[in-house]
Amino acid sequence: MQFHHHGYVSTDPRVQLAAGVGIDRPDDLPSEIDVLIVGSGPAGIVAAAQLAQFPNVVTRVVERRDSRLVLGQADGIQARSVETFQAFGFAQQIIQEAYQITETSFWTPDPANPKNIVRSSVTPDDPQGISEFPHLIVNQARVIDYFAEYARRAPARGDIDYGYEFVSLEVGEGEYPVAVTLRKVSGQTGAGINAAAEANAEQGETVVVHTKYVIGADGARSKVRRAIGGSLSGDQAFHAWGVMDVLSVTDFPDIRKKCIIHSEAGSILHIPREGNHLARIYVDLGEVDEQDGGKVRDTPLEDVIAQANAIMHPYTLDVRNVAWHSVYEVAHRLTDRFDDAETSPDGKQRVFLMGDACHTHSAKAGQGMNVSMQDGWNLGWKLGYVIEGRSPESLLQTYSDERRVTAKNLIDFDKEWSTLMAKKPEEFDSPGQLEEFYVQTAEFPAGFMTEYTESMLTGSAEHQALAPGFPLGKRFKSVMTTRVSDAVDVHLGHHHRADGRFRVYAFADASGEQLNAWAEWLLSNTDSPLQRFTPLGGDLDAIFDVKAVYQQEHHGVDIMQASKLFLPLTGPFQLVDYEKIYAAKPGEDIFEERGISRDGAVVIVRPDHYVSAVLPLTDPEAVARFFEPIFLTP
Repeated sequence: MQFHHHGYVSTDPRVQLAAGVGIDRPDDLPSEIDVLIVGSGPAGIVAAAQLAQFPNVVTRVVERRDSRLVLGQADGIQARSVETFQAFGFAQQIIQEAYQITETSFWTPDPANPKNIVRSSVTPDDPQGISEFPHLIVNQARVIDYFAEYARRAPARGDIDYGYEFVSLEVGEGEYPVAVTLRKVSGQTGAGINAAAEANAEQGETVVVHTKYVIGADGARSKVRRAIGGSLSGDQAFHAWGVMDVLSVTDFPDIRKKCIIHSEAGSILHIPREGNHLARIYVDLGEVDEQDGGKVRDTPLEDVIAQANAIMHPYTLDVRNVAWHSVYEVAHRLTDRFDDAETSPDGKQRVFLMGDACHTHSAKAGQGMNVSMQDGWNLGWKLGYVIEGRSPESLLQTYSDERRVTAKNLIDFDKEWSTLMAKKPEEFDSPGQLEEFYVQTAEFPAGFMTEYTESMLTGSAEHQALAPGFPLGKRFKSVMTTRVSDAVDVHLGHHHRADGRFRVYAFADASGEQLNAWAEWLLSNTDSPLQRFTPLGGDLDAIFDVKAVYQQEHHGVDIMQASKLFLPLTGPFQLVDYEKIYAAKPGEDIFEERGISRDGAVVIVRPDHYVSAVLPLTDPEAVARFFEPIFLTP
């Protein structure tokens, strides 16, 4: 964490200086807004948190509830999401309060007495070391709290405007072409499948705000989606599940472990929750008649508990308290559009959809909140770039191009997973089929199979061999290094904060001579992206965070001989930033771990943590060529 560069700080250093629209931010909704976000769920709040780093962008989040979400249905936090939390500065805090999944127990019918279940196997949660971060369980409401707090501490001082319901929108012309009608409401509680209006709920006056862009993060029944003519299409499995968050007393030995249970009576996915006592139980309620018309959703809680006990036999579950419960039918649906380009008067994207407004699926793979957060991060920084004039509007097309493929892959995976979960023991090809699928596909539900294809943000694979351990289009997988200035061992990727900057990692050649030549070109050549795209009067690293990584261990690096590119001056006092120079850590050599060429390499990572380009250290002009279509000259 860096602070004091604007002067001595004795208060919470996580609170950044207010800037731009964050200074004297009005309490009431402005009549003109740059980005209006409808819905404060995981997708919307992440987009808002990212946009709060752009102090010249007016962002407002409207939410029909009266106050913060108290109880959210999502709870699974994959390792990729924890990496995201690290970028937003609260990974360690949320890890402390969360439940950590380290292994999964599989229970199947006892061959000697099939009416009973026995533990058939146990598998570690991350046997391949996909991430240095754990797989967590924590309530969605707390995740939203953390992102909301981040936005409030950011320069633009983002926050949520409660008590506004989206009514309609109309796209016209002008600087703020989207007219959005909102209605003031009160007495609204819950979210998603928990949504409800209290008996004394009231509806007040309508207000119209004009905005440049709208984000529809308003759930599976999205009114924003309908407003742009979009729809969700897909299929329904006609299989019902009961889900409940319970406080219970039981003789089941794995009550504090994630369990996948298959018995003659049905299936259970059991997930312990944070706080040591709470657990979430997904209970198989069996096939549903196609003519049921949703009646299965009225299944009494007592029936769900009874079915859970039947599945867990010979063990018993004495439920003492139920925090939340629901009954749902598995459905897989994908929107036909992620933006309004098809209906926009000039074909430009001004309205975007994300989260459940785009993709719905079963809850059992723990993907909904995780994928939604990546939707929000993907679009957030891109809108900031376009509105601030850093990038052309064509950058926004990459949101739909990238996230549609991700959503489709998610639904395909979840169909296979939920089908396996619903099978009866005798229907499996082999006794270990479910476990094998769980282990073999671990990288997907962990959030690491996303791989963006070549575009204006993802370069060609021409030089991938220089750093095969950083695959193009995939998230930057961190490795431990040593920071040279203070000899502190740190994960290189953990300094990638969600501040909207591109990261440029320059991995040195053995002598360091080519690195110095590369750095000198970027520092002084008029074609350098640093020269062309850094705002007048801005710090050298205002847009591009450039770091050097040497092959030697840290005692072999003379920091005073390093290029000034890696020792930039920052803040009003122009103080030296000493946290740009790293060295390979003996025993965990990043060059060995990621197969980086000993002749050096350059790895460019975009603001949302995905590898954009791998380039040779001998061709500094390649960095300029890569950034040319992304940036506009200030």
